Amino acid sequence: MSLLKLFLIFCKIGAILLGGGYVILPIMTSEFVDKRNLVSHDDIIDYFALAQSLPGIIAANMSMFIGYKLRGKWGAIIAMLGVTFVPFWCIVLLASVISTLINNPYIQGALWGVGVSVIALILLTVREMWQKSKKEMFFYTIFIMTLLTLLILKLSPIQTILLYTLIGVGYKKLREGKA
Repeated sequence: MSLLKLFLIFCKIGAILLGGGYVILPIMTSEFVDKRNLVSHDDIIDYFALAQSLPGIIAANMSMFIGYKLRGKWGAIIAMLGVTFVPFWCIVLLASVISTLINNPYIQGALWGVGVSVIALILLTVREMWQKSKKEMFFYTIFIMTLLTLLILKLSPIQTILLYTLIGVGYKKLREGKA
């Protein structure tokens, strides 16, 4: 695949990516696993998990992983530029007319529709991640503990991710030690 084709694919993804990073999983799966068979489903899930755990934009992070797999360092750079190209220029354009648009009832209706669609895409992402997770007793324990930590203790998402990352690493070390 040429770098130009890679850029254009990621431009298309960037143009239809509404709702942030969690919406990227079904789009990337469709484009690179189902349509083109360039990346495995397991790779997509791994890239998504890694992209979430790194600072920055999830879509850009995930694009760089896929670009790197397909074309190395230049593929990573081109993929990231492609996925951010259309949104960047849309933001520049919208910033110049935002005060006029924000009070328009048609724009408000369109944004409401986009918001509802994004909720559906996030639910698809949750379903896909749930189906691909290796479920054992520890998985369910961490899942429930994470929910309780977020809902009851009200730890920030960053603190929660760091806490359960450390617990996951400790658990893995203990299991390897017993093997």
